[in-house]
Amino acid sequence: MRTSPTPSAPRALITPAGYLRLQQELDHLWRMERPAITRSVSEAAAQGDRSENAEYIYGKKRLREIDRRVRFLRKRLEMLEVIRQLPEDQSRIYFGAWVEVESEDGRECLKFRIVGADEIDTELHHISINAPMARALLGRRAGDEVWVERPAGRTCFYVVDVNYELPAPM
Repeated sequence: MRTSPTPSAPRALITPAGYLRLQQELDHLWRMERPAITRSVSEAAAQGDRSENAEYIYGKKRLREIDRRVRFLRKRLEMLEVIRQLPEDQSRIYFGAWVEVESEDGRECLKFRIVGADEIDTELHHISINAPMARALLGRRAGDEVWVERPAGRTCFYVVDVNYELPAPM
């Protein structure tokens, strides 16, 4: 049963690839890791005194961590809205866009993809749609000037490129 978020709650957006990663994590935890840890805990419990059995204590702790993550993932997957369709105007910046910006002085050139909060990954250059940079860029297009509030202060960026293609593997 899929429940819809409350009207006051902001929608939690995610790309199809991000949704698949979360589903795979849930499946791995539930079908692979949890049964293995459960077996390990059962074997450790059979050895007798549990109060000083490090394997038993660690296993129980790990089971609680897995169960907590499984509960979180199940609830979160129900709340997520998978955005499968590209925007009609692909010259503008929306969810899922790859964006290249350059600072006003030309010292900083950034390229990143705007994704949901569950997909943030600095190695893949994925930033949250809720990040100040992403919020400032939404609806803009190449050539636009954008002012962004950053911890270092207000900075001006120029939008160099906007596209919705996946980058070639590095």
